Amino acid sequence: MADAPAIAVRDLEVTYGWGRSTTRVLHGVDLDVAKGNTVAVVGESGSGKSTLAKALVGVVRPSAGSVRIGGTDVTGARGARRTELRRKVQMIPQDPYSSLDPRRTIGAALAEAVDPRRANIGRHQDEIVQWLETVRMPADTVKRYPHELSGGQRQRVAIARGLIVRPEVVIADEITSALDVSVQAEILRLIVRLRVELGLTMVFISHNLAVVRQISDEVVVLYRGDVVEQGTAAQVYAAPRHEYTRALLNAVPGAPGFDIEPSRREVA
Repeated sequence: MADAPAIAVRDLEVTYGWGRSTTRVLHGVDLDVAKGNTVAVVGESGSGKSTLAKALVGVVRPSAGSVRIGGTDVTGARGARRTELRRKVQMIPQDPYSSLDPRRTIGAALAEAVDPRRANIGRHQDEIVQWLETVRMPADTVKRYPHELSGGQRQRVAIARGLIVRPEVVIADEITSALDVSVQAEILRLIVRLRVELGLTMVFISHNLAVVRQISDEVVVLYRGDVVEQGTAAQVYAAPRHEYTRALLNAVPGAPGFDIEPSRREVA
């Protein structure tokens, strides 16, 4: 078990609907994520990326196959055991505003992440402030509400909320797609820094190859629920084998906004 991948997915299938109206969204997907690595899952809308992310965190139940976390099969886990195992894999959502209760402060949201049963800001104040500062948010953010923050600030809070439980794996689902280009670059710089400082293990879901090129160790390309290409980032970008991967690469704009070299503000 000591050498097991952080996440190992085997022959994963996900089907939506019933009877004649069923749609198979994932077709026998295999995926390994080594500890400390970032694996990018890339594909256009409808490729099955978000369904895979939901299956990894237990929101969607597979119709076949298995998901192992640290060598333990969690596919059939139930009750308290399932909750315990699933806390080891945390999702950073695409739209943090919809995942934050507008009636609760940021401090309350983070306290609930630490202890869902007995959320208490006072008990976890120091830890909450520490994580806010880790994502470059001021300590007084604990008293603010989601609508008082910008999109980039809410995404930083979502990152802090995902990491505060110290998960074994982080699933980042299109976390920059709803942001302006300049803010995307700031969030990517933050993720790169946290990867190094915290030794994060991450599955990074994106449709944008310009983004994942700068953040991933390995790349998996999904097309209509099938893995059509998989390899190190260097291999996939230098010599893509599948025509779909080549089409995605040809569509990448040369946007300077995706330069994630540390800015003066970020390293200050």
